[in-house]
Amino acid sequence: MLTLRNAAAGAALILLAINGRAAAQTPGQQVQDTIQRVTAIVGSPAGDASERRDAVKRLLAPCFDWNEMARQTLGKHWPSAPAKQDEFVVTFTEFMGNSYIGQIGAYKDEKIIYLGERRETNRAQVDTKLVPAKGDPLSVNYKLHQVDGEWKIYDVVIADISLVKNYRSQFNRILAKSSFDDLLKQLREKDSKDRG
Repeated sequence: MLTLRNAAAGAALILLAINGRAAAQTPGQQVQDTIQRVTAIVGSPAGDASERRDAVKRLLAPCFDWNEMARQTLGKHWPSAPAKQDEFVVTFTEFMGNSYIGQIGAYKDEKIIYLGERRETNRAQVDTKLVPAKGDPLSVNYKLHQVDGEWKIYDVVIADISLVKNYRSQFNRILAKSSFDDLLKQLREKDSKDRG
């Protein structure tokens, strides 16, 4: 169901997440602050890998507008399943967090270049470039909006591919052949497999 491109997108998404708790900062400052905090946790010799994973997950959990991301990934299917919306948000949030949190360690030695930010009322975009030790750089652009005065991610565009649009396309294919319950089941199965 999910491609390697999605895995790379998810790993970069989590590594470069924005900390919504620092509402007084600009979106770009929040990106830099969160990256420093994540890399400090990942690079710390304290605790075991499981403890570091949990610490990163706690740090990143409030950075996203999970409701908006879930709504956008379902697109036209969102209004058709009102009784399942809350369940989908919870399942999608767990899936995203657990699928990619373990990959953060692979990104700890990457260089991140900040290219700038654009703001328009309560929306912003922060443009960055991820420069790996080996391989080609990746553009990573964050789309944010304000929720209760805090900046929250609602989409990430990696190498011109929107994470939300990518999942929407996959979910549309699943829902064209299966039920909403089948989509939830597939997400839970993938989540369970990723957690090992």
